[in-house]
Amino acid sequence: MHDQVPGLVWPDAVPDQLAHPLPGRVLVTGAGGSIGGDVVGLLQLYGTHVTALSSTWRRPSPADVVITGDATDPDAVAAALDGVEAVVHMAAIPGEGLAEPYPGYRTNTGATFNVLSRAGELGVHRCVLASSINAFGVPANHHQRLPAYYPIDEEIPRDLDDWYSLSKASDELSAEMAASHWGMTVIALRFPLTSLPSRVRELSRPHRHRQVREGWSYLDRRDAARAVLHALTAPLTGAHVIGLSAVDTFREEDTESLLDAYAPHVPRRRSFLGRAALIDTTRAEVRLGFRPRHTYDEPDPALID
Repeated sequence: MHDQVPGLVWPDAVPDQLAHPLPGRVLVTGAGGSIGGDVVGLLQLYGTHVTALSSTWRRPSPADVVITGDATDPDAVAAALDGVEAVVHMAAIPGEGLAEPYPGYRTNTGATFNVLSRAGELGVHRCVLASSINAFGVPANHHQRLPAYYPIDEEIPRDLDDWYSLSKASDELSAEMAASHWGMTVIALRFPLTSLPSRVRELSRPHRHRQVREGWSYLDRRDAARAVLHALTAPLTGAHVIGLSAVDTFREEDTESLLDAYAPHVPRRRSFLGRAALIDTTRAEVRLGFRPRHTYDEPDPALID
């Protein structure tokens, strides 16, 4: 669940201490969407050249190379990879209600495999791709499921029940294949509800039955883009799945009180002080050196119309 709204204005952003310099040129697929567009702007703030690929554009892209094309098209992706050192793959249908099952699954998994395979064949050694908290299957499951335990981590058992969750789980397997076959470093970021502060609760309301399944988790769009930059520069090899979240939930109640009310029988692997998040972000901190800065009760950042 992501916003489809104008892009963020970055000039006042506080630069991150990244582990290594950013690549000279990065391809961003899905650059016409919210997170993809935000990543383009942040990369440019750091002085990185950007090739932006998208099938549609809600606003003009500030990238220095802009290509209108589909991430499932081998020729379009091959052309977009010209001179590229790393890829940020954000192109996807971002939810199970936005497409019929077969075309939705085919589009998401086909785009990811196409981008990874084309990049691998051309010698591109790093790709950051958008996975989702849905990759473990419970959030959108039509059965009365709850997570196997809290906090939700990257090893939590899967219970796949819908095409979108399956597509994200499949993308994570494609990342493992690409890392093995082409020696790529592929980092799949599991985004939760990702939005502007004022929109977090609004976007979650139609999915009340899912809130407990996702641990009332969310991520500010500014932090989503920052996480991508950390993933582009982290000293890693191979395939990695990384869970992301803000430091808190978007509810006013204490986290332990929420669990007592909505998931009293689900095991808790640790205690949760105050409104502490129910996503385990240890990997993000240790492997990427990433910590979120923003919470949902802050004012919205400035936007580009």
